[in-house]
Amino acid sequence: MAFTLDLGQKAPDFSLPATDGKTYSLADFSDAKYLVVFFTCNHCPYVIGSDEITRATAEKFAPHGVRFVGINSNSEKTHADDDYPSMVERMKEHNFPWVYLRDKEQTAALAYGALRTPHFFVFDENRKLVYTGRGVDNPKDADKVTVNDLENALSELTAGKPVSTPLTNPLGCNVKWEGQDAHWMPAEACDLVR
Repeated sequence: MAFTLDLGQKAPDFSLPATDGKTYSLADFSDAKYLVVFFTCNHCPYVIGSDEITRATAEKFAPHGVRFVGINSNSEKTHADDDYPSMVERMKEHNFPWVYLRDKEQTAALAYGALRTPHFFVFDENRKLVYTGRGVDNPKDADKVTVNDLENALSELTAGKPVSTPLTNPLGCNVKWEGQDAHWMPAEACDLVR
């Protein structure tokens, strides 16, 4: 099996605490027709640069039954500001339209095969993967974005069409793995598109 989920695979379950004090699993989002799970964090310039685009996409597709779930799997030993209290503060400050989960043990990051922050996974009504990769082509600088792959995938999905570009390479900082150098990635992790 590849490190990252393959297209058509089912969304792995999780049980993770959120910034609202509750614990969520996949079943808690069963009311959503479609689900976007994305790996994010507090500090990454690619996340910060594209958060408002992600917000706009989440708000645009909410009426079409799409829910977003953000997961922070970064080791706080690598970046102290990726800890849970900082996540709570970030949500208070920005009031993002998604549930923000803490994956301190990095089990979700491994189950999904998260490569970078941000890294998006879009699941259909059967919770099968139909898109994975980047949100936009220039997440660090919103003014230079020319392609919004996430929005394109959701437009096709919610219109009942197959996703025409189901795989892109996520753009961002790599996930900060516990006990590893800040730039380390698992040996089996690789680009999704070569």
